[in-house]
Amino acid sequence: MFAYNITDSSVTVFLDGDSLTATQDHPKFDEIRLKVINEDTDGLIELFDRGQAVIDYTEGNISVEGGAVLYKGEAVHNVIVDKILGCMSEGVYYKRLIRFLDKLMANPSRNSVQQLYRFLEHKNMPLTPEGDFLAYKGVDSNFKDFWSHKFDNSVGQTLEMPRNGVCDDADKGCSDGFHAGSYDYAKGYASGGGNLMVVQISPADVVSVPHCSDCQKLRTAKYKVVGLCEKIIATESCDDYYDGDNEEEVTNFNEGYEVGYEEAKAEFFKNYSPSQ
Repeated sequence: MFAYNITDSSVTVFLDGDSLTATQDHPKFDEIRLKVINEDTDGLIELFDRGQAVIDYTEGNISVEGGAVLYKGEAVHNVIVDKILGCMSEGVYYKRLIRFLDKLMANPSRNSVQQLYRFLEHKNMPLTPEGDFLAYKGVDSNFKDFWSHKFDNSVGQTLEMPRNGVCDDADKGCSDGFHAGSYDYAKGYASGGGNLMVVQISPADVVSVPHCSDCQKLRTAKYKVVGLCEKIIATESCDDYYDGDNEEEVTNFNEGYEVGYEEAKAEFFKNYSPSQ
């Protein structure tokens, strides 16, 4: 028995004892709809199976087998996996997602992995073909960090510090490590007459995503400066980014910030002598 119902947004079929429905988000929706209109049942049931639209694929430590994503042979279940399968079924940019997941799984911190999801989903940060992602960083007019003025953020520079020197506590907003963020957040930070840079970060190098600032910034042990987004006209600057390695001084800086930007900065630099 073959019966069906077709609307603009769905197709429901009853065939050989099976009741099947496909909505517009199904990768084979148009093909299913055309077959039903023509009352062509040959291969129709198979078209409803989303798993059939996902090809088997292997790259690095990631493989896709039978509609499941595996890392070193073990099944992975997370938000990125769902996106990979969805993109594979639609035939769009799944390769960079797979490379991203491969690098993400190499991150030694489970907390870092989970926190990075929030940051990327919150601001839809773009992925590179290599599986890295792009973020933004505000620096001064000489392409140096605002606080120590010693880290060169010119295009082409790669900056790196020991991972264990980066604060992994997401409850601390201003602390040790290299910082990057969303466009709006980093631009606000560079508003003191600096430059807004585009940086490339491997998901394996992300250490924490602070809960403050609505998860719009992160701390990383390494990044590469890949472009100058824009120069910022000098206005009042106010933020809590920090590139350094002395937690006590950061705490003093945060406490002093309430009584004024300049006073806090002077307190911060009074004994500042980072090793990085």
